[in-house]
Amino acid sequence: MTVTERQALAAEGRRPAERGQTVGAVGSASEQAPAERQALAAEGRRPAERGQTVWLTGLPSAGKSTIARALEKRLLDAGERVEVLDGDVVREHLTRGLGFSREDRDENVRRIGFVANLLSRNGVTVICPVIAPYRSTRAAVRASHEARFVEVHVSTPVDVCSERDVKGLYARQRAGELSGLTGVDDPYEPPLAPEVAVPTQELSVDESVDRIWQVLQSR
Repeated sequence: MTVTERQALAAEGRRPAERGQTVGAVGSASEQAPAERQALAAEGRRPAERGQTVWLTGLPSAGKSTIARALEKRLLDAGERVEVLDGDVVREHLTRGLGFSREDRDENVRRIGFVANLLSRNGVTVICPVIAPYRSTRAAVRASHEARFVEVHVSTPVDVCSERDVKGLYARQRAGELSGLTGVDDPYEPPLAPEVAVPTQELSVDESVDRIWQVLQSR
């Protein structure tokens, strides 16, 4: 980058990293002074290299997206770099054309996991409110992240999810208009040892976020 470009960025109040450079190139944690690291710690923030993927798995209408957005706000308020890869939004773009067979569900999760891994290894906290019904596929995504993966089981029971029925899926399934509903007539394999379990029928959104936040800050 030339001196002129740096001056132009400074005039706009921007740093070189905002120009699409990788975290490792400018302002990486390896270049942070000890005082900066101490300031981050005092504010409850992590150095840039500590990106993580927070995967919220659970049944439809369990509360995954609601918790994801509340967690996103908490992290942004703390100065974190955050991206949310919502399963429904991703299906409109990155995985458009995939259906709901076992193979397509797995491919959907793999693609989301691939993007999450790229972001998290460059210092971004990635929140994925995605059902991801099969343990083996979640395990594969975890393995690709090494130690940067936090599994959150939004463990709302199916009867509570059915009562909420945010998108009307349970009603459509009961009416015979829909088949392959996860947790009803299609399998859902709950995590055996998630880093966090969030029973939303017992906890408020803020309490759920607090539980996840505590785990993130301890890593």
